[in-house]
Amino acid sequence: MSAPLDEGRKARVLLVDDDDTFRHAMASELSRRGYAVSTAGTGQAALDLAAGGEIDVIFLDLRLSDLDGIEVLKRLRARDVAGRVVMLTGHGTIDTAIQAIRLGAYDYLEKPCPMDEVEVAIQKAHEHLRLSERRAVLEDAYVPPDVGPEFIGSSAAFEKVRRTLGKVAVTDSAVLILGETGVGKEMVATLLHAQSRRRDGPFVVVDCAALHENLLQSELFGHEKGAFTGAVRLRHGLFEVANDGTLFLDEVAETTPEIQAKLLRVLETGRFRRLGGSREIAVDVRLVSATNRNLKEAIARGHFREDLFFRLATVTLEIPPLRERREDIPLLVEHYTRGFNRRFSRSQRFREDALDLLKQYDWPGNVRELVHVIEQSMVLSGGDEIVPDDLPAAVRSSVRAPSSFTVGEMLPLREVGRRHVLSVLERVQGNKAQAARILQVSERNLYRLLQRYGLPDKSSAP
Repeated sequence: MSAPLDEGRKARVLLVDDDDTFRHAMASELSRRGYAVSTAGTGQAALDLAAGGEIDVIFLDLRLSDLDGIEVLKRLRARDVAGRVVMLTGHGTIDTAIQAIRLGAYDYLEKPCPMDEVEVAIQKAHEHLRLSERRAVLEDAYVPPDVGPEFIGSSAAFEKVRRTLGKVAVTDSAVLILGETGVGKEMVATLLHAQSRRRDGPFVVVDCAALHENLLQSELFGHEKGAFTGAVRLRHGLFEVANDGTLFLDEVAETTPEIQAKLLRVLETGRFRRLGGSREIAVDVRLVSATNRNLKEAIARGHFREDLFFRLATVTLEIPPLRERREDIPLLVEHYTRGFNRRFSRSQRFREDALDLLKQYDWPGNVRELVHVIEQSMVLSGGDEIVPDDLPAAVRSSVRAPSSFTVGEMLPLREVGRRHVLSVLERVQGNKAQAARILQVSERNLYRLLQRYGLPDKSSAP
């Protein structure tokens, strides 16, 4: 293995040739151009120098005094030397150079070779090495954890998702995962990858809502050096990193029309260009995307491309909210309690009346909120049993009737609507996007309702 690459430095070069005059002249010129150059006059000396692991590009003559270049190349590959090998050939040895390419050499040059061609070969080989090492690092980083034990439930709604997931995973179809915040969309995407034929490839997650448009384009597609201010070097995009694997686009509804157009082209052709580039790059990536928004409404409003929707949603997986599968709550509580007990070296459990409250609560934040409540309750509890008083106030109050309706109370329709909107807002702790989804109105209409009913609103309408 070579040392980690500093992408800002020039390549470290090893020049292997038994022609002293050629070797010294070429080494001198490369040094003058800023490269760190080592030289070897024999194959054995080259092997000894390459063993140190500090070489990026090796220029290797086919004809040496002790070992021929092909034999040296075979030994370099057997020792897993990371440096890219460029063969130097004389007249009449082109066929042998092509054989060297088949054996793992990166490229070849015919002697005598102009220095400009030598420098271009160095830059290309060095860039190839950087991409390979960066991809290796990212693949290690993007090997998804085993989330199978976290995918818990026995309800009919949950079992339907599990069955569909199993059927879809073995295909290469694009999948769109729908569901509210916190239901576990990324976990489902991870399982789709883990159960697919791409399981040994990278699993790359992109949060489309977290990045500005320009940053998101650069992350997805990469950029060429000089493509924009600050682009001081070539950057490979995550589509390249995810090649032969899965790319998961979380919150895909937040993408801009320009990015949507580029995504559509990649899905249709399997090709794209880096920002500032003209060369098309082919990739083999399975695209899985997710959103908590209603894409059909977004299409109707002109915020999302209908043709992209059909490409993304070859198969649609809808994850039900936790309030629609309450029978799964005890299983989830048991699983996460066991995990926190191991972490905190405790032996706590939820008392039955506390568990009943958890089952009655509507969980606007879904499983993510449930995990938070379990951890918070266990940390703040003073004993081995978690009792109702250990639960957050919002969960404890979940048994009360919503808002302030009185049995038999006769109310105008406007007042019923006002109280219901206020109740929903209280339940979701003021989250207007969540409230709009529960009320099945757009966020803009929700703001209008707030104004009509004179309800408190500290934020401005979208």
